[in-house]
Amino acid sequence: MHVVILAEFAAASGGAEKVAVESARGLAEAGAEVTFIHAVAGPVDPLLTHPRLRRLTLDLPDVWSLPAWRAATSGIWNGEAAARLAAALDALPRRPDCLHLHQWTRALSPAVLPVLLGRGTPLVLTLHDYALTCPNGVFYRFDRAEPCGLSPLSGACLTAACDPKSRRHKLVRVGRSAALRMAVGRTELDVVHVCDASRARMEGMRAGIGLRHHRIDNPVRVEKRAPAEPARGDAVVYVGRLTPEKGADLVAEAARRAGLPALFVGSGPLEARLRAEGAEVLGWMDPAEVETILRRRARAVCAPSRWYETGPLTIYEALAQGLPVVASPRSGAAEKVADGRTGFVVEPEPDALAGAFRALRDDALTARLGRAAYESYWRAPQTLAAHAQSLLALYRELGEASLMRQCDMACPVEPASAS
Repeated sequence: MHVVILAEFAAASGGAEKVAVESARGLAEAGAEVTFIHAVAGPVDPLLTHPRLRRLTLDLPDVWSLPAWRAATSGIWNGEAAARLAAALDALPRRPDCLHLHQWTRALSPAVLPVLLGRGTPLVLTLHDYALTCPNGVFYRFDRAEPCGLSPLSGACLTAACDPKSRRHKLVRVGRSAALRMAVGRTELDVVHVCDASRARMEGMRAGIGLRHHRIDNPVRVEKRAPAEPARGDAVVYVGRLTPEKGADLVAEAARRAGLPALFVGSGPLEARLRAEGAEVLGWMDPAEVETILRRRARAVCAPSRWYETGPLTIYEALAQGLPVVASPRSGAAEKVADGRTGFVVEPEPDALAGAFRALRDDALTARLGRAAYESYWRAPQTLAAHAQSLLALYRELGEASLMRQCDMACPVEPASAS
């Protein structure tokens, strides 16, 4: 089987890129031929070096690096991206059996969808966010610091000042959403959800686009080792971008109320504020360094998302190491946390989080939660191999369905004649 993975970057700067890269590697290790096409030239993850993995770049600019007017027009419809992608697909030595799109908002734009849909090859989109339906991609009101319940592209949506940057940015994103709907037309898209909450949310709304829903867990590249000893840890640890919507400030406030240190791995807009308040901020670290910090320092890992996050991967990675997790119910990965048994699922509010943190001051409870987290995760681990096999099964299913549709179109059944 030949699979084309299409992403915008070839190195993991976030969860979506990480999953795209790891999926490509897992599929190659599972015996598939993989072509990884990335839009933007730049750093390349070593995982993309494999005998059955070919890598191509479209050498496009990231729209955030462009002047404002060019960024706006390219973000709505990037004809150059469509042309370069079509040429790259035409030049492949072997026709792909499936096309898998992971990202499209930073360089590719909706313009690539007619190219992909016009190939007559099954197309899959993994939904790492909600950009397929929501203009700002996250169903979140940045102006109100709360989740958004408006219908996408409704009148109320169009007038809402929900964009994290400005109303002008909102107009561009609305234009992109409208272009997306026109690009897809009446075609039904096969989409992969990485959490149950994402699937339920998308199935329960009028998306403006026809969707066929599939569910596959993200891969977690954590080797099975002896479980960590969280009762020896001294801090609640947050790993990720330091932003209000991800709740970094909530961790700091709740930890102060609970009398526990908070440790932050990452950077972002809240970094200076957290440092000024006396928090320990380590900045970005590579995965091996993060694992070492977690095993040495963490009593628990906290992911207190204010917005509807489809991840984050840090929840799975913490559970795999035997660390309790404190997660927001708005985090998709919270579905893997058994409240009161492997951690706590609490609302993203300082009082609720502080209550969970106070409970974690009990060494016996913390140790018990950690052991249960480890045992629960490794009963059904989200390994790269399992992820790849799930993808291959989906590709085969979609390939068979595509052949049946082609046969039905080529050989219509004639109505029985009246006797």
